[in-house]
Amino acid sequence: MRINKVLILLCVIPLFAFTGLHKYYLSVTQIDYVKTQESLQITTRIFVDDLEQALRRNFNDTITLTGLNQPEESDIYIKKYVKQKFTLNINNQPTNFSFIGKEYDGDIVRCYLEVENVKTIKTIEISNAILFDIYKEQQNIVKTKINGKQKSKVLSISNKSLVLNFN
Repeated sequence: MRINKVLILLCVIPLFAFTGLHKYYLSVTQIDYVKTQESLQITTRIFVDDLEQALRRNFNDTITLTGLNQPEESDIYIKKYVKQKFTLNINNQPTNFSFIGKEYDGDIVRCYLEVENVKTIKTIEISNAILFDIYKEQQNIVKTKINGKQKSKVLSISNKSLVLNFN
């Protein structure tokens, strides 16, 4: 009898993964400092459908990010949205980044950003509010590799920024 209950549980529990009861709202941002190039290279991975919803709500309610209907100005909307929601201060100075471009990998869009002419990094303040205006459950993982040190943190709607020291 006990074995039957265990078998039933082993068969039923995996089915919950496919019920759609819970969707995760997550982005991952990797920030690498390449000292030889004096460059901060940033890759942000966001689910395409989530980013598309954010762009529709904020800029253009008909925008489509994939397929034949993708407008040429989609890069303009993505750049504008990322610049509104993602900010950096390096050594207590506001820092502008360049939007290099994007590419799709299945249901993920990778946005590439870069900060040039970065001689040293002693502190970096990162604010990442991407998709917080769409999903209250959104979490943004920020991973850094700066001066040979790896650090990471999960940001949420109640904690949108972090400060890292590299002294």
